[in-house]
Amino acid sequence: MVARAKPEFDAAAFLASAGLGRRIVQLAPKESFFTQGDPADAVFYLQKGRARVTVVSTVGKEATITLLAAGDFVGEESLAAPPGLRLATATAMTSCTALKIARDEMIRVMHEEHNFSDLFLKFLLARSMRIQADLVDQLFNSSEKRLARILLLMAEFGQPGSTESAIPKISQETLAEMIGTTRSRVSFFMNRFRKLGFVRYDGRIRVHKSLLNVILHD
Repeated sequence: MVARAKPEFDAAAFLASAGLGRRIVQLAPKESFFTQGDPADAVFYLQKGRARVTVVSTVGKEATITLLAAGDFVGEESLAAPPGLRLATATAMTSCTALKIARDEMIRVMHEEHNFSDLFLKFLLARSMRIQADLVDQLFNSSEKRLARILLLMAEFGQPGSTESAIPKISQETLAEMIGTTRSRVSFFMNRFRKLGFVRYDGRIRVHKSLLNVILHD
């Protein structure tokens, strides 16, 4: 009797639907996926929406360390052995839909399904490159260029689409934290960008692709 071949694993279908060890969760803006210090017991895959990851120091100062978009994983520190506590807080910036994958199920599928482990490895490498780019940006670029880069990343330029995009609601205080400057400097740069036509306001901040000129100009 000929044994049936195992059907090919569909990573996209796995990440799109609930199942054993995974469930779909809905989050409203400002709702947390998890909080710094919580048990690290699951990985989240962001299906829709935008989110940010923050850390709080022992003296209570908060800093945003990365932004998340659809297609990103968050909470991968739960895969460390032995499982520990969350090192950061992940919070929805817009309404979000995410797949919550239990730690044991995530480890199982990574070991058994090469298609999935390849996909996850590519994500980790891309995140590592992004962190390196963020560090270079912080070390060598002016605060004005750092602000322009953050706005362009939030608008997801680099992806095919229109020349203008609205970004999730975000305060100038948060932008200042992200680029390492003061709120007054962010306000000054945002007013300059608006006068030059790089951004506009209509209840949301809309970023024009021409803001790239700020980054490219020496």
